[in-house]
Amino acid sequence: MEAAARLGRHPAISARREGRSRGSAEEVVWLDSAEGLLAAHGLVLEQRRRAPPSFRRTLPAEAMPWCPGQPAAAEPHAPEGWDKLTPVPLAAFTGRRSTIELGGEHPVTLELVHGRLRAVADEQPAARLTLAGDPAAVFALAGLLATDLPLLPAPALAEAGRALARQEAPRPRRRGIPTLPAGASVEAAVLAVLGHLLEVMLHQAPRCVLGTGPEGVHQLRVALRRLRSALKNFRPAIRCAAVDAFDKELGLLARRLGPARDWDVFLGGLGAALAEAAPGDKRCTQLIKAAEARRDAAYAALREALDGPGFRHLVLDGMALAALRPWRQAEQPAAELDQPVAEFGASLLDKRWHKLCREGEEAETLDAEALHELRLGCKRLRYAAELFAPVWPGRAARRFLRRLAGAQEALGHANDLSVARALVAGLASGTPAALPWAVGLAEGFALGRAGGTRAEALDAWEKLRDAKPFWDAG
Repeated sequence: MEAAARLGRHPAISARREGRSRGSAEEVVWLDSAEGLLAAHGLVLEQRRRAPPSFRRTLPAEAMPWCPGQPAAAEPHAPEGWDKLTPVPLAAFTGRRSTIELGGEHPVTLELVHGRLRAVADEQPAARLTLAGDPAAVFALAGLLATDLPLLPAPALAEAGRALARQEAPRPRRRGIPTLPAGASVEAAVLAVLGHLLEVMLHQAPRCVLGTGPEGVHQLRVALRRLRSALKNFRPAIRCAAVDAFDKELGLLARRLGPARDWDVFLGGLGAALAEAAPGDKRCTQLIKAAEARRDAAYAALREALDGPGFRHLVLDGMALAALRPWRQAEQPAAELDQPVAEFGASLLDKRWHKLCREGEEAETLDAEALHELRLGCKRLRYAAELFAPVWPGRAARRFLRRLAGAQEALGHANDLSVARALVAGLASGTPAALPWAVGLAEGFALGRAGGTRAEALDAWEKLRDAKPFWDAG
């Protein structure tokens, strides 16, 4: 609502305003009757004033358009017996619609709908801004507005009304890993991945709040890493300055996410084990409190980044890549763009797999640093394998991914202990005299557990080495 209130005074609008029309108030009522029946068919019953009721079917996530915040595709459908249902009001929106036309070489139309969403138990302000026109001009204006205004793709008003009425967060449009169809081209796969993972990041960003648990930070970090991995995997096809700049933005956000996630892992892992081993020890309690203070500071820095213009520009730049496809502007676009994604993926996975096997030869002789590099190799292969696995569905892919995940996670436990030792070492200086003792105890505790994690990691690696690749490299 703050964005709606300030929009008319924004210099990008007021300096070039050529016209504005104000519509009459309009009310939209979302109805949800016989909840179980409707939910079973994925239906939302929508009714507008002076218009007959109509059914809209929400398609599965993989069938929806890629664009973040874009309404789901519609398909006329109604379950048997729907005409016998009695509609019950769920939530209502009352507001006004304003239109602003910006002239120039590439005109842009702004449509602002703002008002209030009301449910039985609560109400809240709501605003949606739609920009239409030449894509490059639209994204240029959106970036200018997002510098000062909290503008991000948002759930449809219908979903916001449903969430308000049920006192819960809007449902995510995308989850987990993108699904690539076997017959897609590399460019189509890139567009699908961009849209899917941007949606996941948009949903997880508001959940990165201190006190709500570590899952939001974890899932946002995983989605970001998957996106960076995909950009690297597809680089031969989409190499250009715009993609490099976007990847740099993702790297800046990753550096904000890292400390918050590391302290979450420490407090939930070694810190919790230490507290259990020495219950009531004041020195250990001081260490845990010092770690919590570092975690709180990391969350505050992350929240500042997610609420600032940098994150808004990152999302818009990702959407612009998918809409403008700057890699096509090269004098000779890469031939891989039109290559079947199965052919591209098989070649890439084959190279990654053989490289990883070479790095893991005689793994039992590798030191901690070399095992860490092996873990990173497993992680890179896992992100790529999970991305391309839907192209070769079946048991072979699932079995390989299970063993790959097991090796990465086992190697990761050893790395978590190394990270934990580095974190607690940084707590010793400038702290109460008793804290260095607790730091030493924590380091000894970590070293004591390291032997077992190494053995588990080597066992998981040998199982992966025996796995049969699921892709067909020809």
